[in-house]
Amino acid sequence: MKDSIDLGSMDISKLFRKLLIPTVLGMVFSAIFVITDGIFVGKGIGSDALAAVNITAPLFMITTGIGLMFGVGASVVASIHLSQGKRKVASINITQALAVSVIIILVMSALCFYFVEPLARLLGSSERLMPDVVEYMIWYVPFLVFYVLLNAGMFYIRLDGSPNYAMLCNAVSAVLNIILDYIFIFEFGWGLMGAAFATSLGITVGSLMTIVYLTGYSHYIRLNRIKLSQKSLLLTIRNIGYMIKLGISAFISEASIACMMFLGNYVFIRHLGEDGVAAFSIVCYFFPIIFMVYNAIAQSTQPIISYNFGADLPIRVRETLYLSIRTALLCGICFFAITALCSQYIVALFIDRSYAAFEIAEKGIPYFAIGYIFFAFNMVGIGYYQSIERARRATIITLLRGVIFMLIGFFALPPFLGVPGIWLAVPLAELLTTIYIIGVYLKDRRIKK
Repeated sequence: MKDSIDLGSMDISKLFRKLLIPTVLGMVFSAIFVITDGIFVGKGIGSDALAAVNITAPLFMITTGIGLMFGVGASVVASIHLSQGKRKVASINITQALAVSVIIILVMSALCFYFVEPLARLLGSSERLMPDVVEYMIWYVPFLVFYVLLNAGMFYIRLDGSPNYAMLCNAVSAVLNIILDYIFIFEFGWGLMGAAFATSLGITVGSLMTIVYLTGYSHYIRLNRIKLSQKSLLLTIRNIGYMIKLGISAFISEASIACMMFLGNYVFIRHLGEDGVAAFSIVCYFFPIIFMVYNAIAQSTQPIISYNFGADLPIRVRETLYLSIRTALLCGICFFAITALCSQYIVALFIDRSYAAFEIAEKGIPYFAIGYIFFAFNMVGIGYYQSIERARRATIITLLRGVIFMLIGFFALPPFLGVPGIWLAVPLAELLTTIYIIGVYLKDRRIKK
């Protein structure tokens, strides 16, 4: 299962391609199952169901964020250990990260399941949407632990030198979800329960594939038995603290998407009612494919930068950074053009023209798509600072982008620009973040010179 990859000596362009192509394909498969779920829900159940799923989405994003936090944190630490020949230590790192992340998600799932209705209200559900929101949550909250296993496991499999297998895990999840979505919604008529159950089963199979790899087929790193002695537990706590420090910006990045959905749901339902939330949900369903491609670029550069940073090869680090920026900006421009020109067809994938949400979404999506260009640059910038152990810098950037600037956009623009201002809130946050990243990078370069 191991691919021929040498992080320390292979040509950067070739190495980047070998990691990027399967990573992007794996991420696209992940996005496909999210988008397909939205299409089946919109076409098979209706716009209210689409809005209900979007209400619950922040939970999914928080879970994904925890998986990415431990995925990034442990893989950065493990890759530096691997560059120094410490394979056993690297294996212990990923084992500790998976074990702790699973415990956190199990506790969170139990609390969410017990307080399902209050949580639905907290997430912004109206009374009209409440039954749909509760039904969806009941059937996917118990499976959240598999989401975190899959998201964290992808990092470790790519670090082990098998990006193609990581892609396969995502592909199997996506294909299975599409098949089950059709059967459960259209053939069995299970509604939102079927949509949630199909997604959860697909993710479960993908996560089990990652565990099988890390326990039996890996080359450099594998899951170890955790020792329960006092010394081992103290060491685990110390290691987990450092991993969280390195990966917290990845969690905040996902949490910022949850924040975007939460704030967007609140502002849209306030200005345009349930139809506005349904329109916004179409963007939130389409957005994952944009996010995951950018995330794939950042994740493909992460092991290269971390390994060469640990090996003290700054020229290779800089070459990787500049290559990833060029790739991200090209993707950003393409995504903006496609989305702006094809907004009508994108909306038609999810709902018919008979719904009021159709026109709202068709007019708003081109405004929202402006942010894709800046978002591409920001993801690479955050990933770079994570990879060179500048966790504080990455966290500050992510907080500014995902919370501070976004709050400014959602509450400052609508009074002046009306409904277009709601759609432009996220692009404004991305633009301000890009300006900040360029400023701090140039400042660092001047100080270094």
